[in-house]
Amino acid sequence: MSDELLLTGMVLSSFSSGEYDRRVVILTRERGKITAFARGAKKPTSRLLAATNPFVFGRFTLYEGRNAYTLVQAEVREYFRDVQEDFEATCYGIYFLEVADYYSRENLDAADLLNLLYISLKALMRPAPPRKLVRALFELKALQLEGEYPFETAENPSLKEATRYAVSVALYSDLKNLYGFTLENEALEEFCKVQKRLIQSASGGRFKSEEMLEFLISGAYNGQESLGIQERNI
Repeated sequence: MSDELLLTGMVLSSFSSGEYDRRVVILTRERGKITAFARGAKKPTSRLLAATNPFVFGRFTLYEGRNAYTLVQAEVREYFRDVQEDFEATCYGIYFLEVADYYSRENLDAADLLNLLYISLKALMRPAPPRKLVRALFELKALQLEGEYPFETAENPSLKEATRYAVSVALYSDLKNLYGFTLENEALEEFCKVQKRLIQSASGGRFKSEEMLEFLISGAYNGQESLGIQERNI
């Protein structure tokens, strides 16, 4: 048997595998994106039952196999239950997980992407900035970490001055200060549209979770009040 590994990471997705097992995709700081099997994780008595759900962040004990890892233990540090109990935040969060899955690779350092994902989920539950700006900043930073962000956007004369300034601030902010500002009205809308267009162009199309997120943002969902969704002053 291979040596025991201790990896810090977040569960991006979880799938049933047989009657009792689960297959999870974890974004880890040390080894990038990995696939792991959790034997018996679907049993009500399993220690891994709660630890193999999306959004779970912590320390994972694994053994490395030829094609996948085996998850044997997890020390959960954050479940992000507040995100999961808010439908709107959940939609944003699932989108963030999918983007992180798309841009992560195995055996590559993913410390910055993992940190971005963690602080972005935390930012969803703060009063400011508004969630659509959190999304746009997440998209910008994800592209930047992958070396795919066009820096000339900050000098695009067709954009409002406030939008160009926001792009510059975000590009040169460290992650801990990323969500330290907000935008108003037209500049906010323009900034969000620019980042959305850029990530769609870079990814070659829409993410699956984006459809539900856009449906929610458009106001087509009727259960807004019961899900804690409310108008936000910008």
